[in-house]
Amino acid sequence: MCDYSLEMYRSRPARAGEEYRTHRFSSGSIGFLAPDNETTAVCMAYDTRIRLEDVPRTILSAHGVTSPADVVFVRKETGIYQDAVRFANGRELTLQQLGPGVRARIIDEVRQPKREAKALELA
Repeated sequence: MCDYSLEMYRSRPARAGEEYRTHRFSSGSIGFLAPDNETTAVCMAYDTRIRLEDVPRTILSAHGVTSPADVVFVRKETGIYQDAVRFANGRELTLQQLGPGVRARIIDEVRQPKREAKALELA
């Protein structure tokens, strides 16, 4: 989804086939940026698998991960920033920790969050 720290910005859902970049918004929060609009945050469903590229070398070596890396977009339960990615080795890093300029591409189709899918079934 979009971290609550990005609520003040226009946003839209992620779309399969697009490439995103992490971006530091004027509030200081880092989120995915829409390729067609540099003022729009892109919200990604949790459990979406994405491929990351251009992860800074300092991050790679500090956490024992490689780039490109296939990761899962997750929500951390604690901390100020909760949008994060989980690497194959189990390390979870928030988008804040990754920093700006990391490229991301959705590996598989964007899935609907379970609670939204449940609400649609009940309707």
